Amino acid sequence: MTWIYLVIAGIFEVVWATMMKLSEGFSHIGYAAATVVGMILSFGFLALATKHLPLSIAYPIWTGIGAVGAILVGLVFFKESIAPMTWIFIVLLVVGIVGIKVTS
Repeated sequence: MTWIYLVIAGIFEVVWATMMKLSEGFSHIGYAAATVVGMILSFGFLALATKHLPLSIAYPIWTGIGAVGAILVGLVFFKESIAPMTWIFIVLLVVGIVGIKVTS
């Protein structure tokens, strides 16, 4: 269950980052509120995960899920573009996340 909490925390990190962008500097109250709720849920699930996982494992995986998720949201929903060379580092990030999980 601990790893599920960590994945949920990472997903809510993507949610709050996306809502923050949509809030346009917190000028749209609904998106601003969704940002805060997403942050609370993200940190809450991270706290649950760190009850049983070392911080040195949980935190990098949490931030990695958030980073990769934010990249995917940017590409799919905001039509952002990424330089071809950047894809190499995104793949390395995913490999690092999987590597941390496999070796922990």
